[in-house]
Amino acid sequence: MHSAPRALCPHVEWAVAGVLGTRVNLDWIRQPAAPGTWRSEFSWQGEAGTASKLASALRGWHLLRFEVTAEPCPTAEGERYSCTPDLGIFHAVTGIHGDILIPEDRLRAALTRAQRGETDLAAEIAKLLGKPWDDELEPFRYAGEGAPVRWLHQVV
Repeated sequence: MHSAPRALCPHVEWAVAGVLGTRVNLDWIRQPAAPGTWRSEFSWQGEAGTASKLASALRGWHLLRFEVTAEPCPTAEGERYSCTPDLGIFHAVTGIHGDILIPEDRLRAALTRAQRGETDLAAEIAKLLGKPWDDELEPFRYAGEGAPVRWLHQVV
């Protein structure tokens, strides 16, 4: 959780607990990149699809900035979800080395839009890679340096 207003912190914990089926107490610290907000990191273990459930449970609150990642395992690709108030949610499938895997139909659609002059190909590819979300979230990630880290991952 990169940033949340203090009033939402307990609701975030309840949402995460609801998905994981266990009580969750997050260690919240101030987020210097957005005064008046708080940040927390949490490691979880769950079945494939848990990352999607976590992201869905959190996406309803407009004031949250968060990321959820699931490491790939023998039975499922990895996943990454990023969410910001301005951009909404981004989802990507990730490979064993953390690279974003873009389905060929999405690449073809981006190329078609660019060929029609509807958009710039570089901008389309940047969106497919989540660059706008990374650009917005980077100051919030950096602000957490030195904070206790609890990685988000999937173990099946």
